[in-house]
Amino acid sequence: MRARSQIALLAVALALFGCNRRIEPFDPKEEPRQPDLSRIFPAGSERAESPEPGLPAAPDGGRGAASVAAESGAPIRGTVRIAPELESRIPSGSVLFLIARRSGSQGGPPLAVKRIPSPRFPLDFELGPDDRMIQAMPFAGPLTLSARVDADGNAMTRTPGDLLGEAAGPIEPGASGIDLVIDQVQPSTPRG
Repeated sequence: MRARSQIALLAVALALFGCNRRIEPFDPKEEPRQPDLSRIFPAGSERAESPEPGLPAAPDGGRGAASVAAESGAPIRGTVRIAPELESRIPSGSVLFLIARRSGSQGGPPLAVKRIPSPRFPLDFELGPDDRMIQAMPFAGPLTLSARVDADGNAMTRTPGDLLGEAAGPIEPGASGIDLVIDQVQPSTPRG
């Protein structure tokens, strides 16, 4: 009985003191209104400002995603080749991942990725704004371009024996004639 009275007392306390916001009842005929963004964004934040030294600029510079997409660079074109000593190590049913990252970026998602199932080499490729991971990010350089022949087809795993390569860089959007040679093998990771 005592436990019930404690629960009832707790419920009353939560009802009286649990919420300090005034929540109005739902009115299905009410028209939604624009939020007051001036409380979140200070005056003048709509114009692009240069970032502090060492900090990256906002991806859209305050212009909006549509403007960024229009300003994104042209696709990168080239050929992916396999080093002769690795040709016999391409597993059937593998997937080729072409990956573009901003030069000097440490971690985070790639800028653009193309997934090519059952690749045949040499393979001509095009990687550009349509392959971006985050559409609001401009396809702008300088970029590093790498490739991985992945045995399990899962972009998140790095299986020992996957084949790797990287193009000489940095590469600017619109570059063509890029030669990317897959010439490395993903090493086994020691168990610790």
